Amino acid sequence: MLVMHPLLQFIALIIALYVFKLGLNRFKSVHLKRKSPFDWKKHVRYGLAATIIWIVGFFGGFFAVYSEWNGIFLTGLHAKIALILVPFIVFAIASGVYMDKRKKMRRVLPLVHAGLNTVMLLLVLVQVFTGIQVFRVFVWGS
Repeated sequence: MLVMHPLLQFIALIIALYVFKLGLNRFKSVHLKRKSPFDWKKHVRYGLAATIIWIVGFFGGFFAVYSEWNGIFLTGLHAKIALILVPFIVFAIASGVYMDKRKKMRRVLPLVHAGLNTVMLLLVLVQVFTGIQVFRVFVWGS
């Protein structure tokens, strides 16, 4: 489990970076008036996949810490950021599914969706570094 958690989370990060690239094309097209292709279906499908993997990974990390070290939130900043990420992930899923099911021209919700998801992606990048620290200290003991 200690290896599965970071592996799955990293796979989700790679997927999310691709989703971010797709979303950036949409932003350029709608807000900067630059022609950019936007694959809506891929953006939705892969965005949903990345966020679901992150939610599963949150509970997987929680379970791994509890089963390995009989405690919760022992990983300090890594655990705190994970808790902060949960509402971002839930909003990403909810707003993305809502916009996909009720397609129409919008300006505010897509911007909020993009902005919060960009913040989420930045927090996930911080998680990579805090996760490496957790692995070094708790698993390798250095």
